[in-house]
Amino acid sequence: MTVSFGHYENKHILMTFSNNLIYYMRYIDDVFGKWLPPAKNKQSTWNAFKSAFNGWGKLQWVIEEPSSHTVFLDLDINLKNSKIFTKTFQKGMNLYLYIPPTSAHPPSCLKGLITGEMRQYWLQNNNNDFQNILSKFIERLIDSGHKLVDLIPIFQQASYTLSKTKQSNNNSENSNTDSNTLYIHWSYHPMGIKKRTI
Repeated sequence: MTVSFGHYENKHILMTFSNNLIYYMRYIDDVFGKWLPPAKNKQSTWNAFKSAFNGWGKLQWVIEEPSSHTVFLDLDINLKNSKIFTKTFQKGMNLYLYIPPTSAHPPSCLKGLITGEMRQYWLQNNNNDFQNILSKFIERLIDSGHKLVDLIPIFQQASYTLSKTKQSNNNSENSNTDSNTLYIHWSYHPMGIKKRTI
């Protein structure tokens, strides 16, 4: 579907409405765009766009009317006074099935989850929204069986890691990669050999 619709999209949508679609992004079956109405025939042009969008295949797209507020994937987007404001969007039916502490996953999976979620929340939210959603994230991990005393050092390390990300990205361009480095990957088991013993 993605490839075949992409061909139709390029030929019949993006080319036809290139003057109106000043920004267009599609991820599988979710589309986000910035629509610039023409000076004349605003509604008829918009209707023609919707008709063209639904001119391929049997499935029909649900198209929102132009608005200064929308949700795209996990991002709540608001346009106010020519400025874009975002915050993390989470569906009401989200089950938040995080890794429980009894799982046989390597500990690095939980660390990666926490670091990844923190980075996402930090990039998408203002300070107040970041604090609120991070508190909910911690509560949900505790509801999954994790203990706060075990989570605190992971969150502290994740915070430290994120604060150093920009600096490390700047330094990475100047770093030399050792071509003699050997990477070892082995299956993880909770009762197996620890990497510090190798």
